[in-house]
Amino acid sequence: MLDKKDLAIIEVLKHNSNFSTQQISKKTSIPITTVHNHIKKLEKSGIIEGYTVKLNNKKIGKPIAAYIMITVDYKLLQQLKIPQYDLAKKLKANTAVEDAAMVTGAGDIIIKIRVKDIDELNQFVTIELRNIKGVEKTQTAVVLNEA
Repeated sequence: MLDKKDLAIIEVLKHNSNFSTQQISKKTSIPITTVHNHIKKLEKSGIIEGYTVKLNNKKIGKPIAAYIMITVDYKLLQQLKIPQYDLAKKLKANTAVEDAAMVTGAGDIIIKIRVKDIDELNQFVTIELRNIKGVEKTQTAVVLNEA
C-alpha cells in the first residue's frame, strides 16, 4: 500500500526521474534517508519498474508523431496461430514505433510512431504496416501538438 510519502516521491519522479534523493527531499520536505528508503522499497516491490528519458524529437530528427489504430484480421491470425498480443509485440519491435497497446473500441491495436517526415510516415503505413500478416486495416491520426 502506498502512503503519502510514496505518492509525493512518485509525483516528483514522474516529472523528472533524474532528480537526486537530495532534490526530491527538498521538493517533498521528506528527509533524504527516508526518500532513499522509500525509493528502494518502491523499486523492490515493482511499483517503480525503471527510469526513462524525455527526448527532444525535433533535435533527434523525428518531429512527426502519429497514432495508428489497427484492425486485426482475427481469422488470419487464427490460421497462422499467432495471438493478437504477439502481433502487438511485433509492431512494437519496429524502430518507428514508440508504443503499442491492445485496446477496445473501433480498433484492436493502437500504436504511436515517430518519423522524420510525411514521406516516411507514408512508407511506414502503406508499405510496412499494411503488409504485416494480421493487419486488416489502419486509421492514422497525425499529432499536431503535444502537451
